[in-house]
Amino acid sequence: MNTNSKQSYNGDFNKEEKLKTLTKQQYNVTQHGVDERPYANEYWDNEAEGIYVDIVSGEPLFSSKDKFDARTGWPSFTKPLDSTNVVLKNKGFFSGCEVRSRNADSFLGDVFNDGPGETGLRFCVNSASMKFIPKDELEEKGYGAYLALFSEL
Repeated sequence: MNTNSKQSYNGDFNKEEKLKTLTKQQYNVTQHGVDERPYANEYWDNEAEGIYVDIVSGEPLFSSKDKFDARTGWPSFTKPLDSTNVVLKNKGFFSGCEVRSRNADSFLGDVFNDGPGETGLRFCVNSASMKFIPKDELEEKGYGAYLALFSEL
């Protein structure tokens, strides 16, 4: 996959074509709900400022402002960046809820009720389902609207 290509989210993407560019792990996570190994994934310990977007559609999912170390080995967030881009699906009586992206229907991970802060939620997400856009690249990659999250005002 070419990680240097410009990507922005405008809601218009070709899912079939994008799926062809994914690694085997990205495909298995997003399309088959196979979790990646803890502590052996790209973003579990990423502390840079920026946003995380769906690897398939580019829709904005989470902000580094809401990321925390849940000591699970996967990236964890207290809330979605834009709740309209995230869908919770009940997995069964004892299984909890899985988290999926709205437009690409990518499997992202799971949500639990043991998180910190006002939401009390922990969105435990697979790195392979996301692409990180650093704060200093938001404008050039079409996500300039999110720069205000990182202003020091």
